[in-house]
Amino acid sequence: MKKIILSGLLFLGIFFSVAQEKQSIFVDKKGVMRRTDTREEVAFFGVNYTLPFAHAFRVAGYLNKDRKEAIDRDVYHFARLGFNAYRIHIWDVEISDSQGNLMENEHLDLLDYLIGKLKERNIKIVLTAMTNFGNGYPERNIPTGGFSYQYGKCEIHDNPEAIRAQENYITQLVGHVNPYTGKAYRTDPDIVGFEINNEPCHSGTQQQTRAYINRMLAALQKAGNRKPVFYNVSHNMQQTEVYYSTDIQGTTYQWYPIGLVAGHTRSGNFLPYVDHYDIPFSHVRGFENKAKLVYEYDPADIMYSYMHPAMVRSFRAAGFQWITQFAYDPMDMAQYNTEYQTHFLNLAYTPPKAISMKIAAEAAYTLPRNQSFGKYPEDTVFGNFRVSYLQDLSELNSPEKFYYSNTTTTQPLAPERLLSVAGTGNSPVVRYEGTGAYFLDRLEEGLWRLEIMPDAVQVGDPFAKPSLKKEVVAIVWGNWNMKITLPSLTADFTVTGINAGNSYTSEAADGVVSSVAPGVYLLKRKDFTPSATWNAETKWGNIRLGEFVAPPADITRYYVAHRAAVVAESGKPMVLSAQIAGPGFPDSVIVYTDKISFWSDKNPSFKMERTNGYTYQTAIPAEQIRPGKFKYNVVVCINRQQFTFPGGIEGAPLDWDYISTGYWETEIVVPDSEIRLFSATDEYSGMESYSMPEWNYARREFLPNSPVEIPTLKFIFTSDENQPQYFLRKDIKEAVEHRISRLQQCRQIRLYGKNLPDTLAVGFITNTGYTYSTTVAPTRGIVRIPVSGLKQTATALFPNPYPVFLKKYFEPDSPVPFRLEDIEKLELSFSGEKGQQYEPEIGAVWLE
Repeated sequence: MKKIILSGLLFLGIFFSVAQEKQSIFVDKKGVMRRTDTREEVAFFGVNYTLPFAHAFRVAGYLNKDRKEAIDRDVYHFARLGFNAYRIHIWDVEISDSQGNLMENEHLDLLDYLIGKLKERNIKIVLTAMTNFGNGYPERNIPTGGFSYQYGKCEIHDNPEAIRAQENYITQLVGHVNPYTGKAYRTDPDIVGFEINNEPCHSGTQQQTRAYINRMLAALQKAGNRKPVFYNVSHNMQQTEVYYSTDIQGTTYQWYPIGLVAGHTRSGNFLPYVDHYDIPFSHVRGFENKAKLVYEYDPADIMYSYMHPAMVRSFRAAGFQWITQFAYDPMDMAQYNTEYQTHFLNLAYTPPKAISMKIAAEAAYTLPRNQSFGKYPEDTVFGNFRVSYLQDLSELNSPEKFYYSNTTTTQPLAPERLLSVAGTGNSPVVRYEGTGAYFLDRLEEGLWRLEIMPDAVQVGDPFAKPSLKKEVVAIVWGNWNMKITLPSLTADFTVTGINAGNSYTSEAADGVVSSVAPGVYLLKRKDFTPSATWNAETKWGNIRLGEFVAPPADITRYYVAHRAAVVAESGKPMVLSAQIAGPGFPDSVIVYTDKISFWSDKNPSFKMERTNGYTYQTAIPAEQIRPGKFKYNVVVCINRQQFTFPGGIEGAPLDWDYISTGYWETEIVVPDSEIRLFSATDEYSGMESYSMPEWNYARREFLPNSPVEIPTLKFIFTSDENQPQYFLRKDIKEAVEHRISRLQQCRQIRLYGKNLPDTLAVGFITNTGYTYSTTVAPTRGIVRIPVSGLKQTATALFPNPYPVFLKKYFEPDSPVPFRLEDIEKLELSFSGEKGQQYEPEIGAVWLE
């Protein structure tokens, strides 16, 4: 521990200054965080980011990356996304010994370096002093000798020796002098405050919890800390009153509205899930004089870009001033998404989500605290913001800023007044085939800065089991035309590359910049003379104009990202679409079916054409689409080489020695056949099971049954809770998306099952996020349910949200008529009784 010798005050071997450096933020008597100098209310938005510690630290080593350079890259992107807040739960096991002494090592040095870089970008910081758990995930824990490894998570806050170690540790941590800033954590004005620990587990009495918090507060005060201290109140609900009876100045919350770790990408309209953030203990004495912070939040396991601003809207309506997402992936490992399988966010690798975060940041800064914007769907438009599930779109449209996370047709509110544009895809301002994010910022009336990120092509499921051997997004440095329509530029302007190594110069023709690569450019109207000198080194806001950070252009293989249709109808052309990316554009792309033969001279093939960006399409003629299984491969041809997908196997199906048996498959049915929504095929069969309360006993068995009886999937439910509710859900969007004409003719839901409960309800969740169902009278054999009998009802919010105190149902106020063509999920539900076991079997569900 470094010593600071000031005015002769000695405490625990550490010299402290009597005079505290003035802090930037304080919490007033009404629980509002304000600037110390102006007394203005503050608003913060940003991310968690963990490169100095744990898995991210180790992976940077595995990949031979300079960790400090990696931090530089990511912090620059924080600045481009408009973040002003950063939070981290420090892995105390990696910077402490068994007695809680602070260890000067590479982890602490990287944290210090990161703090210094954040300060350069004017990004404020909340440090959570302890995690009190291991450093392994998703790997095994690595022993370090840190004190937290000696105690269980729910023991560490009650054990006297553990508490003494924590007092020692937290005292030394806040007194630690950062060599990159010259300031102790406790006196650094850009460190807003300290959260004592991450998601504590208080299993003891209220008296023990109060005593623990008070001892931590006393240790911090004795160490010279005058910053606000925060504590987690979204765990251990039996301790809620205790939290507010202590002298903590702020409370921290989380929000994972659709659960965590699904193991795959989820789909659907989750806007009803984030309609409000209701705090059921807001009546507790002391609630109103504590600041409110969101230490972690994320709509996990989805790639959509419509959720972040909607969540921020609800946070602001609930009074939150600090909001930090968990967690931003370091760019140098984001292609694998191994750090936190259930989260995925990075400017380079998830451009639409990153731009939605930029929009969410603006929502956090501009939406009034404690203002409601109504109830879903009314609250999909709020202030200058709009979100849409059907368009997968977040949007900010103000006179000065126009941001969009996906292609939009919205006209900017005041094009002539625009100062900043950011987006992906196309808009009335930018027409662009690339898939990366881009930024346009006005420097002067006729001078703009353009920044273009490389293209991101998703090639795997980011939320499946992670591995450093499996890329989930590939980066391609494409050269594309970009048409820019800005009144202050007109259609005639010069284009000059200014980032390192970028010698591009050109003149736009009719607003089109030709074959532009990723990088940074100055765009100058031809008749305009700037009033100042602008170059790569010019400081602008919290960046330099020539700064540019992106993954390298090192793609060496071809990827084909394609989703086969689950079902299609015979006698109709079938369009196949794929994203194809590699070192260059293929010479050709061919589709072969399984009907070809090396020995035949007449083998049907279908050429795919590039339609836009990396999208290739072909239409399989109607006469080729016959009942049964339609199986096919996609062959990428380049420089006399051929690669066959799925699998990326070198060679082609017509080679004499081609041995792969892998195909994409689509089930082909006759147009007037039933629409099959569920069939019991194995223990999972695509059906998810849930219950309320969440922690009930549930298991399942696949029953093949006799040769003359279809298989069934048996569910066994038991609950020790009063009035349990049980739910079965299945995504069915892919089962109906190519059968809309037949769907519109259907009049009945039919269900085959056994041991069906008397309270069974059957229905659908639509693309509105609304649920429509009706109760049925179980009979032997097939149950017939008229579609006309479905009624709008509450939507159960599954997977269960965190924290556990959030509402479990969305109760709609606005009636929306049911349309069968809008269905996306099948739902079966029933109520039960405490202690009763239920064993329903489901064999099939279909529409007729």
